[in-house]
Amino acid sequence: MSIRSPNGRVTVVAGLLPGGQLAVRVRHEGSDVIAPSPVGLRLADDPLGPVRIVTTRVEAPAVAPDRRTPRYGGLAVHVRERGGARRSFDLRLRAYDGGAAFRLVLPRRPGASYRIAAETTELRFPRDYDCLAVAHSEYLNSHEGDYAPVRASALRAGALYDLPLSCRTGRSGEAIALAESDVEHYPGAYLVKAGSLGAAIRLTPLPANDALAAVIDGPVVTPWRVVMIANRPEQLIANTLVDDLATPSRIGDARWVRPGKAAWGWWAGLKASGVPDAGYNNATYRAYVDFAGRFGLLYFVIDWGWAARPDGDKHLADITQFRSGVDIPALARYAAQRHVRLWLWTNWDALGRRMDEVFALYERWGIAGVKVDYVYRQDQIAIGYYHRLLATAARHHLMVNIHGAPVPRGLERTYPNFITEEGVMGAEYNKWSRKVTAGYNVRSAYSRAVIGPMDYTPGGFRNVAPGAFVARHALPEVMTTRAQQLAMFVVYPSPLQSLCDSPGAYLNAAGRPMKGAAFLRIVPATWDETRGIAGDWGRWIAVARRSGGRWFVGVMGDEAPRTVALPLGFLGNGRWRVRALVDGSQPTDVAGHKGVVDGGGTLWVPLAARGGAVLVLDRAH
Repeated sequence: MSIRSPNGRVTVVAGLLPGGQLAVRVRHEGSDVIAPSPVGLRLADDPLGPVRIVTTRVEAPAVAPDRRTPRYGGLAVHVRERGGARRSFDLRLRAYDGGAAFRLVLPRRPGASYRIAAETTELRFPRDYDCLAVAHSEYLNSHEGDYAPVRASALRAGALYDLPLSCRTGRSGEAIALAESDVEHYPGAYLVKAGSLGAAIRLTPLPANDALAAVIDGPVVTPWRVVMIANRPEQLIANTLVDDLATPSRIGDARWVRPGKAAWGWWAGLKASGVPDAGYNNATYRAYVDFAGRFGLLYFVIDWGWAARPDGDKHLADITQFRSGVDIPALARYAAQRHVRLWLWTNWDALGRRMDEVFALYERWGIAGVKVDYVYRQDQIAIGYYHRLLATAARHHLMVNIHGAPVPRGLERTYPNFITEEGVMGAEYNKWSRKVTAGYNVRSAYSRAVIGPMDYTPGGFRNVAPGAFVARHALPEVMTTRAQQLAMFVVYPSPLQSLCDSPGAYLNAAGRPMKGAAFLRIVPATWDETRGIAGDWGRWIAVARRSGGRWFVGVMGDEAPRTVALPLGFLGNGRWRVRALVDGSQPTDVAGHKGVVDGGGTLWVPLAARGGAVLVLDRAH
């Protein structure tokens, strides 16, 4: 039983393996990208047995309330156990132009709960794929690490691989990324090695019982198991399948949600020139607000340290009280006069105890959003917390940024006030390690960046070569050129882009922009269109994003210098004015160029080692 995508290039097939195990197969342009693979659940008390296919039903796309549902081919496959309780359930398939997805749906069990021990679903590869993967050793982790190159055959037994798993299939330039979407009343998943070539779904267990993943009183609706597909790896970054498969918005009128860029003090150590005793106090915070106002930033993110807290317990701060020297309502009024609003850091555990009370207080203070930290979990209980957090925040007109959090699974569509999240080894690692290399940054664009917003916090302007780099907590350095830091604002998606460095890194004493800083004033935080236009898997990438009638292009490279060709077919016909910022002779140098180019032509751009470039293109009249 099969269904095709609207363009006919993606086919999803349902069938049975020998022995009656339900299976799926995903084909792209006539060839397998996922070989026949088992799909199923293992119940703790009464395992599902072999099945037979009873009926199929074509499912047409419904018009979603937010009108964002793209076209797809849908099929519901109704199956029944051959023996035992002869239970019935559905396998639902979707084929999109950008990939495939499937999920299981089990009906409500009268008078009984489902106790789910595991999924038996696998995604088997027909060949030894070349992948990018980040491995964890424990279920409880920050979801931060390097998506390092690994062959599918070399995936480690016992390792928990975070989503997505991005792979080149070995067939021309074709690439896939494995992800999930629409997780509710259910745990988030990892991938583990399955057989010689492939990955299996590993559900995060409940904290109190490693043998149990979920207890569900109603029907079971598993998350969508997602296979994103692209003809070339760099095109994965424009794939919206994780978002498309998520439940449409639940918060009604979301016009109060306003993405934008922010000043942020924590990364630079709250350094502010001209402020005696700079630190956790209103004088320092006002300096960052002043910078945000002058620089045209909508927000200032106040991180850890503003709240009163018990002695010796920084994590469980009293997030309804502020420490001596800090007055949040007064600061919010000061910021409003400069057309800036505040975000406040909170701890997820302290917040969870009295969420509605805290958010009502923040709404009275005039706070724009909350940065919720230290979650580290994606079990069924934590997933329930995320839904409750986002719904409660929406009732109080608060935007949300979750840190120490899992990777995106489409919740940003269900709750549009959820505008970004971490789940990435971002710029903060420059404060204590040498892990954030240029190569890692490029690999992140081919992996973590393809599934949703990532609060990497780019914009480090203390650029040095690796040999000169010293990890430090105050005024950190970065091991890339300044042009690469600028390119991150285009390549990495995040509707809240926090400029990580101190005000003095972007504006000199006379208030004039430092080299490259003027670009940060004009680059948007949200986009109308995205194209992955060129690249070499894990080595360099070029991404074009459109805002209105203007295109921005970001180019990032690894440790090797090179000159790259950017095809300009995305511009269409006509002539375009281009302003480019490229690498100079030193890591902190940025060289500017202006000219006119033809849509459909090619532009050659030099990249220094660990370098980058940004282009701004406007139609020439």
